[in-house]
Amino acid sequence: MPDERLTLDQVKLINKTSKNFARKDLSGLNLQKLDLGKANLHEANLYKVSLSGANLRGVVMSRANLIGADLGGAILSGAYLSEANLSEAMLAVANLSEANLSKAILDKVNLSEANLSGANLNKAILGQADLSRANLSKAILGQADLSKVNLRKAILDEADLNGAGLNGADLSGAKLTMANLSGADLSGANLIGADLSGANLSGANLSGAILSDTNLSGANFSGTNLVMTNLSGAILNGAILSSGYLSGVNLSGASLHKTDLSKADLSGANLSKAVLSGARLSQAILSEADLSEADLSGANLSGADLSEANLSGANLSGANLGGAELNGADFDGTNFTEALLRGARNIEKAKNTQKARGLL
Repeated sequence: MPDERLTLDQVKLINKTSKNFARKDLSGLNLQKLDLGKANLHEANLYKVSLSGANLRGVVMSRANLIGADLGGAILSGAYLSEANLSEAMLAVANLSEANLSKAILDKVNLSEANLSGANLNKAILGQADLSRANLSKAILGQADLSKVNLRKAILDEADLNGAGLNGADLSGAKLTMANLSGADLSGANLIGADLSGANLSGANLSGAILSDTNLSGANFSGTNLVMTNLSGAILNGAILSSGYLSGVNLSGASLHKTDLSKADLSGANLSKAVLSGARLSQAILSEADLSEADLSGANLSGADLSEANLSGANLSGANLGGAELNGADFDGTNFTEALLRGARNIEKAKNTQKARGLL
């Protein structure tokens, strides 16, 4: 515990000599724009201290008390803040590039427009923090608590968010290209208009998340939970969704050109007017799915379950439906030109076959 309360003059004197403030009490002091570069503030009490615009490059602030501190615009690049408590601190526009914030407490902290590129936030707690427009490119956020965090328009390109908790987070307009979100909890998250192209979302939980108009081209969703997720208008070209859980998902108007959906559960999904040309849907479950006016030209639907699916007005020209289950499927106005139907089951029990094109 801090054992000595310092005056401003004492701080300036120590700063000129040893720079050792370990376990000292600096609470409430105005240290704006002070140069404390490489100082030792381990376990120091910096409660509500004002360090806005200060130079804190390479400082040691591990386990320090920074609750309510003002560090707006401060330079903390390369700083060591492991296990520090920064709850409700002001860090807007601060430079924390390459800083170590592992296991730090950052509840309700303001980090808007802060630079956290390459920072280590492994297992940090950032509940309800404001990280809007912050730069977190290549940051390490493995198993971090980011529940209900504001990450609107933040940059998270190539960030490591493996196993992170992002439930209820606002990531609208954020950039997450090539980010690692494997095993992350994104349930109920807002990802409208975000760029997740090439991201790894394998094993992630996206149930109830909103991903409308999101760029997910080339993303990996293997084994991901997307139950009841809103992906309307999303771009998923070349994405991997094999064995994914997508029952009840909204993919209306989405682009899924050459997407891998083999063995995925899309039961009851809304795929109306979606582009699925060249998509892999072999052994996928599409029972009761809405595929009306969808483009499935050249798609592989071999062994897929299309029972009770709505395919009215859909384009299945050149598609492979070998061994598919078609019991109760609606083919009103469906285009089957040059489609392969060898081994398709229960086609005689499908609806409106007489209104389909190229079927008989």
